[in-house]
Amino acid sequence: MHQQRPQTLVAMGHGIAERVLTGAVVDRLVEVADVDPALVASDFDTHQVRKALARAEVLLTSWGCPPLTEEVLSEAPRLRAVVHAAGTVKMHVTDACWDRGIRVSSAATANAMPVAEYTVAAVLWANKRVLEIGAEYQRSRTFIDWGGANPDLGNYGKTVGVVGASRVGRRVMELLRHFDLRVLLADPYVHGEEGAAYGASVVPLDELLAASDVVSVHAPDIPSTRHLIDADGLAGMRDGSVLINTARPAVIDQQALTNELVSGRLSAILDVTSPEPLPPDSILYDLPNVFLTPHVAGSLGGELARIAETAVDELERYSLGLPFVHEVKPEELERSA
Repeated sequence: MHQQRPQTLVAMGHGIAERVLTGAVVDRLVEVADVDPALVASDFDTHQVRKALARAEVLLTSWGCPPLTEEVLSEAPRLRAVVHAAGTVKMHVTDACWDRGIRVSSAATANAMPVAEYTVAAVLWANKRVLEIGAEYQRSRTFIDWGGANPDLGNYGKTVGVVGASRVGRRVMELLRHFDLRVLLADPYVHGEEGAAYGASVVPLDELLAASDVVSVHAPDIPSTRHLIDADGLAGMRDGSVLINTARPAVIDQQALTNELVSGRLSAILDVTSPEPLPPDSILYDLPNVFLTPHVAGSLGGELARIAETAVDELERYSLGLPFVHEVKPEELERSA
């Protein structure tokens, strides 16, 4: 099969290319594309970038890529594809791109992997009460009867509720198959047999919240999911249950969640909050039943190589005239992150 190296322009935020495009990934990139890895368009205003944009057939994008507006596209008459080395394309792929028939690929599936790994670790630690017991051990500096104090301790036979069969949600359910857990799924677009294929029982959201020992949120931030888990839903969760959010903060009514956490009735593991970061005086920093991380579940450090490799794989397929494996369709964006 004949391969042609498409003229490609890298378009990412300041400092992103140095982290995403490293080592062997760069070597492969210059093999499959006619590209200058040192020329990175963090905006489309400079003469050098505009000149490269006019020649570009493909944009290799990542976090911080400027929006591809009609004005930008008017300076890119040869542009045929956008290959995104990150997750969502909503920040830069505009309606003008779809109107032009530009093909779009995303490494969202690769970016879902570390989020799912973080989530599964959080589920297992939540049921084992590792964070609370570890904190108590540090305070007391002695052994106590942890099992006696926590008779429901452990993962065996526990119920995990997954809210949203997104890429991350599906990967979480796949990984949870390896443990002796009961998995519930709430997603309006998934029904019985499909849920069973994921290893989950599909139930209404309120039933999932009431039945689960741990609830993990993987729904997108779209108008229909704003405060999907509201005060009533939180009130329906069983005492002592744990809420994990690695998705988007707007899916949960954070004030209602804070009220439940302050009461001590629920616990939470939160990688996303509103705002990010929380203000220094937020009570969530100090609650013993809350574990906060600063939006680190997604690809970081060495994990960035996975999304870069996925993007270069897609660019190579384009150069060979093959369809993208991870193509994004505009109709999918209405119900995805």
